[in-house]
Amino acid sequence: MYTSAKPYFYGTGRRKSSVARVRVYPGSGSITINGKDIDQYFGLETLKLIINQPFEVTGTMGKFDIVANVAGGGLSGQAGAIRHGVARALLLADETFRSPLKKAGFLMRDPRMKERKKYGLKAARRAPQFSKR
Repeated sequence: MYTSAKPYFYGTGRRKSSVARVRVYPGSGSITINGKDIDQYFGLETLKLIINQPFEVTGTMGKFDIVANVAGGGLSGQAGAIRHGVARALLLADETFRSPLKKAGFLMRDPRMKERKKYGLKAARRAPQFSKR
């Protein structure tokens, strides 16, 4: 695995209730999430594509290794959080990436969260069933 002696770029990514701590190392393009390979961690191909989007936009596919620790939420939210963290880490690697990453919207945190449950309701907006009689 990687030691702290190797230089890396760090980025924190968040989406919904997921938080990803991402380290980007100069390397060959391997992706490790919570100690597992990306193919083991994410079953769906679309989630793998989401994580690689910042590299496609900046033209650095296969030039960096990712080591990510992600917690909370579901798989889709975790993939979005990793993408956010990777984009932030790439900014530290090269400031010229800011324009394409910002244009693609990868530097902005997705603010959509689960709406809270209100009193008198069964869920956030779901009212109890109405009975006429």
